[in-house]
Amino acid sequence: MPRSIWRGVMSFGMVAIPVRLYLATESSSKVSFNLLCPEHKTRIKNKRWCPEGDHEVAWGDAVKGYEYQKGNYVVLGDDDLEKLPLESSKVIDIAGFIKDEELPGAVYYQSAYYLEPEKSAAKPYALLKKTLEKTQRVAIAKFALRDRERLVSVRSMDGALVLNTLHWPDEIRSTEDLELPDVKVSPAEVKMAENLVGMMAITFDPSEFKDEYKRALEKIVEAKVEGREDLVEVAEPLAETTVIDLMTALKASVDRAKKGETARSRGARGGHETLMHQKSAAKTVKAPKRKAS
Repeated sequence: MPRSIWRGVMSFGMVAIPVRLYLATESSSKVSFNLLCPEHKTRIKNKRWCPEGDHEVAWGDAVKGYEYQKGNYVVLGDDDLEKLPLESSKVIDIAGFIKDEELPGAVYYQSAYYLEPEKSAAKPYALLKKTLEKTQRVAIAKFALRDRERLVSVRSMDGALVLNTLHWPDEIRSTEDLELPDVKVSPAEVKMAENLVGMMAITFDPSEFKDEYKRALEKIVEAKVEGREDLVEVAEPLAETTVIDLMTALKASVDRAKKGETARSRGARGGHETLMHQKSAAKTVKAPKRKAS
């Protein structure tokens, strides 16, 4: 496990649990690009430049400044930030417990962290974890991390307490600005779609999903290094399903699901050999191309 990024106390009621915070995720397949000069194909350097003194500033010499008026700054050091009059800078203060379904996680969730107890806090940590499991509740709290106060949730998962940072309510954009359709769908269409969803029901196993982007990019890089122009075959985009042929597309999808034709879904999920634990374990075959209507 890497080094903890925060140490403090998590409290609920009069119970205080000293904990350490660790990143729960890492980007193992992230693809990064460097910016190059178009003429010399050399990497461009980003310099921190002071326009007032007309000189470069080393990264270690830069200081943090808060703009309190236009063009006027007050310099704040780490010591100043340590003195913030915020209880949440040292404490994950649990405000209450909610049911899991009450948290609209689709837009609220940000990053995930593991909470590890100090050795002296093993029992209260285990008590909170067990209580969350038994009550099927999620703790909601606030605490300060990396120069800002955050709204967080704490839940039990895989034997540990997991903390998720959440967006503040005023950071969530409203759907009112979207041009959402106001159309009716027939009961027959809904029934057919329900049948399709039922046939495509799976048990989620994250290990079955693979990130294919980096692998595909490496193929293109290899071809370019070798001077080949026949890079890779580009997948044909699916034709848009129109209102006229919606029912036809649904019926064809249901028929294909019945026959176990899962080639397109398999490719979209990353090329794994099995589609998790599907209700239908029929042999996978290649899906036919759709014609645009």
